[in-house]
Amino acid sequence: MQENKKEGRYARIHMQLEALLVKTDDPLARMASVCAVLHHKMDYYFWTGFYLFKSGKLVVGPYQGPVACQELEKDKGVCWAALNKDAPVLVKDVHAFPGHVSCDSRSKSEITLPVYNQEKEVVAIFDVDSDQLDSFSEVDQLALTGIMDLIYKQF
Repeated sequence: MQENKKEGRYARIHMQLEALLVKTDDPLARMASVCAVLHHKMDYYFWTGFYLFKSGKLVVGPYQGPVACQELEKDKGVCWAALNKDAPVLVKDVHAFPGHVSCDSRSKSEITLPVYNQEKEVVAIFDVDSDQLDSFSEVDQLALTGIMDLIYKQF
């Protein structure tokens, strides 16, 4: 998808999610809605979901797509990289990423972002896989960072 088209679509999705998420303050319900909307509006999203950071583990939370890994091995893969760096991680080719965790061999590129609660603690990692190489860019990162801020926003 062209970058300017992505920007426009993300802007519309952000507005849609703001209107939708105001109806509840439950973070898990908001995560489920974010997954559903993004997964069905972005055609290059293959797997869309959250890994919840609980008791030092990354455990699958709300998601859309094929069956997910239930728990990610500590300090391996793109999700743990985002958690350990406390920053988004964009991967053009997951098979070239050291320690990549393959929950589905059809995944080819990935973006992960930390999700922060109101105390600025990481409570989850948002993870999107694509079945195409080099699907994600800075446009995705910027837009998704804004969308992740909606999870714990006080409306």
